[in-house]
Amino acid sequence: MTYKSSVRRAGLAVSMVAVLAAALPTAAAAAPGRGPATVGAASGSGPAAPAWCSTVTVPGHRVDCGTMDRPLVAGKPKLGKVKVSYAVVRHSAPGPAKGTVAVNPGGPGEVAIDQAEAFGYALGGLLKDHDLLLVDPRGTGRSQRIPCGVTDAEYRFGTRPQQRAAAERCVRNLGPKAAGYTTAATADDIDAIRARLGVRQLSLYGLSYGTYLMPVYASRHPEHVRDIVLSGAYPHEFDPLVRPSAQAVSKSLRRICERSVPAACDGKQAVKDLATTAARLRERPMNVPITTEHAVYQEKFTEGKLANLTYEAASREVGMAPDKPSLLGNLPHALNRFVKGDPAPLRALIQEEGASGSKEDQAPYIAVVCNDYRTAWSKDAPRSERWRQYRAALKSAAPGEHGAFSAKGFNEGPTDGGDVCIGWPRTSTPDPKPAKLKLPDVPVLVLSGDLDANTPDANGRKAARQFRDSEFHSVRNTGHVPELEQSGCVVRVSTRFLRTGNPGDTSCLRTIRPIAVKPVR
Repeated sequence: MTYKSSVRRAGLAVSMVAVLAAALPTAAAAAPGRGPATVGAASGSGPAAPAWCSTVTVPGHRVDCGTMDRPLVAGKPKLGKVKVSYAVVRHSAPGPAKGTVAVNPGGPGEVAIDQAEAFGYALGGLLKDHDLLLVDPRGTGRSQRIPCGVTDAEYRFGTRPQQRAAAERCVRNLGPKAAGYTTAATADDIDAIRARLGVRQLSLYGLSYGTYLMPVYASRHPEHVRDIVLSGAYPHEFDPLVRPSAQAVSKSLRRICERSVPAACDGKQAVKDLATTAARLRERPMNVPITTEHAVYQEKFTEGKLANLTYEAASREVGMAPDKPSLLGNLPHALNRFVKGDPAPLRALIQEEGASGSKEDQAPYIAVVCNDYRTAWSKDAPRSERWRQYRAALKSAAPGEHGAFSAKGFNEGPTDGGDVCIGWPRTSTPDPKPAKLKLPDVPVLVLSGDLDANTPDANGRKAARQFRDSEFHSVRNTGHVPELEQSGCVVRVSTRFLRTGNPGDTSCLRTIRPIAVKPVR
C-alpha cells in the first residue's frame, strides 16, 4: 500500500487522515453558485491567533485560527472547561464567501486542522468562493487533550478480554470527565465556533464517523444547516451485531474477482476460503509478531482479528492506487494459500497493517464509542444482565447472517462494537445524544464505496433514509471512503453538490476502474 495514516483508529468510524489529498486539485469544477450563506467575520477580529496558526498553511488562501473555552460537561461547571481549536481557510475570490463548509474527517477523534493543506488541495475549486471550517474535536490535535492511558497499539493488538479491560481502565482514569467525550458535545463545540465566526449556516461534510457526527449537529442546530454530504456513511440506528459489514466482506471478495481482467480469482472460492480460514482460526488462533515504530507486539490472531482485517482494514484505501493490490486485492491469494497450508501471505498482510500501531491515547475514540454507539444490550442493565442479553442476541442471529463468520467471531472484530463496551458505566454519560434525531429538511448527498465492508452500501442507504431530501450513490470499485479514488470524480460530485445543491452528472461514479487483484495460483 502506498499510503499510511499517522494514526489508525479501528471500527465503524475508521478515520481518513489526508484522504482528500488523493483527489485532483481541480476536483471542484466551476458551477453556478447559490446565494451567500455567511455573515463573514472580520479579519483580525476577536482574540489573537494562537502561535500554532503560523504552521497551518494553504497556498493561495488566508488561514484564520482560534480557540474557545468550552464546558467539559454541560451543566457541570465544577468539571471545568476544555480548549477547542479551529482553523478557517478563507476563500480566495473577492467579496463575501458564498458558503462555509465544515468538514469532519472521522475517527472518532481524528484531527482536521493539521490536514488543512490536504483539504485545500482537494477542494481547491470550491474554496474559490467558499470558506472551509476545520475543528479538532476535544481531546485531539490542537484541542486540549484529556487522556485515559490506553494507547492505540495496546488497544488494537490486545485480545478481546484485554480490549474490554482497556475500555474499563479508560473510563476509570477519566472518571467524571468521561461524560465530556460525546458526539453531542463535539456538535455543540462546532456550533459555538460557528456563532463566534458570525456564520449563519454551515454546509456539513462528514467522512466516516463524521457521517454520525453531522446528523447530530443537524438535529441539535437545524436552523444553522444549509446542506449535508455524508461519505462512507452509516445510520444512527445501525445494527449492533454489524451483520451488513459481515455480509459485505463476502460481496467485496466476489466483486473484485468478477471484475479483475484477466480473471485473478474465483469469487465463490474466495468466500469459501474465507469461511475455512475463519473456522480454523476459531479453533486454533495464529500468533503473529507485530513490529511498530515503538515496540514489538505478539498478536493472537483469532477469527475476530480476521473479521477486523477483512471488514475494516481491507476496506481502507481501496481505489487510491488501483494499479497496485491493496490489502483487499491481496486477500483472495492470502486466504487461498492459508487454506492450502501456507500462512505466510496472510501473516504478511497482518504485519503490514499492524505496523501503523501508535502510542496515541485512545480516549477520544473509546469514550465516544462507549458513550454513544448502539449496543446489543441495555445500557441501564447491570453487567451480568448485559452479558445475558448480549449472548442471547448472538444466539438469535440466523445461520449465514454473518456471512463466512460465526456471529460470536465476527462481533469480536469491531473495536467499537460487540462486547468491547460491556463494562462501561451508564451513569458516566446521561443522555449523550438525542434518542431520536429530528433532522432538518435540507438537501443531503450520501456516498458509499461498493467495496466498503466497513460502512457498506446497506448502511449508506439507511443513512440516506434518515433525511427527507436525500439521494444515495454507490461508487463502483472504491472502499472506505470513496473520495480516495484517483480520478477526482467523487470530489467533483460532492463539491458540485455543496456549491449548487445538486450533484449534477454522476455517471462517472459508475465508471471508476477495477482495483488490481493478486492472482490466485
